Amino acid sequence: MRIGVLGTGVVGATLASKFVEVGDEVAMGSRDGSNDKATGWATTTGGRGRAGTFADAAEFGEVVVNATSGQASLSALELAGADNLAGKVLVDVANALDFSQGQPPSLTVANTDSLAERIQRAFPSARVVKALNTVNANVMVNPGDLLAPTNLFVAGNDQKAKDTVASLLGSFGWAADRIVDLGDISAARGQEAYVLLWVRLMQALGTAAFNVSIVKV
Repeated sequence: MRIGVLGTGVVGATLASKFVEVGDEVAMGSRDGSNDKATGWATTTGGRGRAGTFADAAEFGEVVVNATSGQASLSALELAGADNLAGKVLVDVANALDFSQGQPPSLTVANTDSLAERIQRAFPSARVVKALNTVNANVMVNPGDLLAPTNLFVAGNDQKAKDTVASLLGSFGWAADRIVDLGDISAARGQEAYVLLWVRLMQALGTAAFNVSIVKV
């Protein structure tokens, strides 16, 4: 599959590299098509990865992943272009964290709205799925490294889009019965709010290499 990854940070690079590892073709997008991080990453992919602008990556991808900073996501997606996103699965991995008052961060949008919902409203022809934002980058792509199976969450208005994302997650090692469908895109409010607890857990545990598991009676 062709994947467009928007963002050159740790999350974007980790996801892009994993997609290449499992056999996908990947375009990494940034504001500047000659971005050093993106072009450097592309040289490590054996020809299966390329670098370009946000618009280049969005046009290339059958699936597009938003791995940009949450506060910059809407502007990055505007540069990607509505026409390039129309009809495509758009996986929103971002968290709208505000570090302006220091640690721990707060959220720039919460309670009655979410970043994923704002993205869906701004790009109504895209098929937005919230996923992967509740774990750190290494756990996203290597869930088997944890000592026990854990859960991951998806939310979105389009069931086929969520099924596509679940298939991609399966290629990373996430078992189908460990992926919990929370419902429509408004459920992203809970996924994004959880990150505030995730930050506290990371501080208390002294590591980001953890996740949660749902245990039912």
